[in-house]
Amino acid sequence: MVHPVFVATWRFGVEACEIGGKALEAGACAVDAVEQGANAVEENPAVLSVGYGGLPNAEGVVELDAAIMDGRTHSAGSVAGLTGIRRPISVARAVMERTPHVMLVGLQARRFALQHGFAESDLLTEASRNRYREWLARAKGATVAHFDEAGHDTVGVCALDCHGDLAAGCTTSGLAWKLPGRVGDSPIIGSGLYVDNRIGAAAATGNGDEIMKVCLSYRVISSMERGAHPQEACEEAIRYLIRMRPDKQQQGAACIALSKTGEVGAAATQSGFRKPDRLWQYAVFRGGVVELLEGVYVAS
Repeated sequence: MVHPVFVATWRFGVEACEIGGKALEAGACAVDAVEQGANAVEENPAVLSVGYGGLPNAEGVVELDAAIMDGRTHSAGSVAGLTGIRRPISVARAVMERTPHVMLVGLQARRFALQHGFAESDLLTEASRNRYREWLARAKGATVAHFDEAGHDTVGVCALDCHGDLAAGCTTSGLAWKLPGRVGDSPIIGSGLYVDNRIGAAAATGNGDEIMKVCLSYRVISSMERGAHPQEACEEAIRYLIRMRPDKQQQGAACIALSKTGEVGAAATQSGFRKPDRLWQYAVFRGGVVELLEGVYVAS
């Protein structure tokens, strides 16, 4: 029997680990644990970069992106630009399990969700509405997205269950004040997440426009396939991103990885996640305990 492990990005990943880890200990499969752990963060209105209460786009509309990948079957599902529906990772799982496709987008993703029993919901909270009004006043009607540090902090999760199977998930409301229709790395298989059940699982967080350009999660798994420890693989992937996009490091990108044998890795660009205001942190559930750890920063 394998000892289950659950890993999640950021401080709010503690909640995902608590829920997902308990599910694993109770015998849940990896993909169930990933969905349940991610749902906990999606439903937390205090997390302004994920799900309900997430900050909206430049027109005040919350557009959600999410993906899930099941290592046991090597199947995946995702949604992008989903509006008016909570728990987008559950919609992504429905895409994976109930259709022959991987991704549905925009109004058709919403239509699919409604057809499959997901309830319509207002995704804005009073807090996120107020943040949007404040930003709009500062932006002064600019038609080009004026980004600030309001956040692009995806919750990425990876799970190893007691049967030795792996799964990963990503869910986000994306870059705050983004141009309508913008999609980041989170729902893109190979960029925001990737799983090879023989090797490991990986997930990314940070500026998705940069992460997509290097297929960050796939690169992590590719390094692990060549024998790298998950920590080495994460650091190598971040070095590759910096090498390919040296003038964009300040945008911030990070990744986590979990091997088939339960080893964990995490790394981030040195810029974009600076002390003391925005530490690069991730959470790990192992042996019934959740730890919040500060990840490695890679400069070059």
